[in-house]
Amino acid sequence: MKPRHAALVLLGLTGCSTIIEGRSQQIMVNTNPPGADCGIYRNGEKIASIAGTPGSAYIEKTKVDIRIECGKHGYQDATYLNHSGTAGATWGNIVAGGLVGWGVDSATGSDNKYETPVNITLVPEYKRSKKGRRKTSGDDR
Repeated sequence: MKPRHAALVLLGLTGCSTIIEGRSQQIMVNTNPPGADCGIYRNGEKIASIAGTPGSAYIEKTKVDIRIECGKHGYQDATYLNHSGTAGATWGNIVAGGLVGWGVDSATGSDNKYETPVNITLVPEYKRSKKGRRKTSGDDR
């Protein structure tokens, strides 16, 4: 087999999403207010950390959803469920590359993607004052 033909065969055995979008993805996390520390979890296992938002982390793409948990002193912890969706290049691969290319993408996770950027609002913690009224932790009254 000629080298050019071998290269074409190898290209046909790879998935389009694997080539175009890769097997990992950067997840950008913004919080309001900024400065929260966040963890990214898959199946209950921590797969990445962000120390001080805004920030980002690279994660491996899979079919499994990820959970982003953020916390900051004086605010309630917040959680965001980021669903694993289908990458755009997957549909072109199914049409052009057929089942072999799609199978490669599916096996490597390249046919998946997560929403990014993720925007999370943290709610201030409420404390009771001595007079019995509620105030936020940032309230100086």
